[in-house]
Amino acid sequence: MRLPFFYGWIIVIVTFVTMAIGVNARTSFSLFFPPIVDEFGWERGVTAGAFSFGFLVSGAVSPLIGRMMDRFGPRAVMELGVALMAGGLLLAPLTTRPWHLYLTIGVMVGSGSVCLGYSGQSLFLPNWFNRRRGLAMGLAFAGVGIGSITLLPWAQHMIEQTGWRTACTAIGIVVLLVLAPINLLLRKRPEDIGLRPDGDAAPSASAKPISYIVDHDWAGIDWTLGRAVRTARFWWLALGYFCGLYIWYAVQVHQTKYLLDIGFSPSVAVWALGAVSLLGIPGQIVLGHLSDRLGREWIWTASCMGFVICFAALIALARIPSLMLVYVMVLAQGVLGYGLTSILGAVVVEIFQGKHYGSIFGSVMLAALAGGAAGPWLTGFLHDLWGNYTIAFAIGIAVSGLSAFAIWMASPRKIRAVAGQLHRTRDRASAPSVPSKVMK
Repeated sequence: MRLPFFYGWIIVIVTFVTMAIGVNARTSFSLFFPPIVDEFGWERGVTAGAFSFGFLVSGAVSPLIGRMMDRFGPRAVMELGVALMAGGLLLAPLTTRPWHLYLTIGVMVGSGSVCLGYSGQSLFLPNWFNRRRGLAMGLAFAGVGIGSITLLPWAQHMIEQTGWRTACTAIGIVVLLVLAPINLLLRKRPEDIGLRPDGDAAPSASAKPISYIVDHDWAGIDWTLGRAVRTARFWWLALGYFCGLYIWYAVQVHQTKYLLDIGFSPSVAVWALGAVSLLGIPGQIVLGHLSDRLGREWIWTASCMGFVICFAALIALARIPSLMLVYVMVLAQGVLGYGLTSILGAVVVEIFQGKHYGSIFGSVMLAALAGGAAGPWLTGFLHDLWGNYTIAFAIGIAVSGLSAFAIWMASPRKIRAVAGQLHRTRDRASAPSVPSKVMK
């Protein structure tokens, strides 16, 4: 049965809902943390370690999830993620020992979040779009922001009314009942159901099909993980992604405590964190769309510049605790910084598109998750060493610049053009060929 619209938008809707629930179900641990500490009296480091351990588990299984996607497709991977996350959330209320929390929240929810979060969705969603790839991913990933302003307040209300165990069970049930059925609608590629990316009609025999390829020699290689890791582009990507998540989590984890330390009220600190997620919704959508017009490198750079402004504002706040600087920090981080997520999958797929893309992307995300773990730790370590965040935030500015530089060096634009830059590809193709001696 033919739909009146492109099936790829069904994929976007499913991804939107999955991200809204799946990503924020994991984030809800920050709400469970205080009542768990109060109930059991465990050390904060031991209790919070369950979430950190889940981060390490996420990094370890990321390449495996990529291989599963290559072999079994998105439905199998997403349903596995639903089973793991729902199982972890439903078993966590039975906790009586710290290791129970590490097993349920750490291993099960951590593993499930890789499937249901940015890493898992980026393994198949880019296949469905060429012209609108950035826009589609921006729309889909905006679900995280919607979930943060709906699911998390609901969970907090339940914790206050009925306790953390009931709230945790309720979120597990939502994950199971909502995400298990809708993810059966997923398909890996439009070709699997007789369609083409963006819903385009098959070209007629007389018409020349549109090609987004710039470097035909590179694009013609059957890229495996083994071949990819022997290229400089793979390592530039790994560096760019490591630095990207480093700056993301360095700010996210320490921002609230920093604002409290320099004299802002708890209400301002909490508002700032929520406002960043809210502003990230239009930021992801707009920057994703612009990446289809301008190119992925420019948008990655704009997002890194958002973090540069954010870090600079945080440093300035220590000397000038102005509410206006808080607004600047929030706007830069939300509207610009969160744009990174809208092109996470697009950058890699445009360089290493092929049958083994999942394995390659999973390995790049391993580097990214390592950066996500290193950012909060090193920032905290430098604060303890120097007694303030100035050095740590200055390093964040440098890491932001390094991330942008690395993506320019990986240069996806030299492999495949975005829709808005196709005219340059056509101009290059129509230009008279130059002898190889002159080109050298």
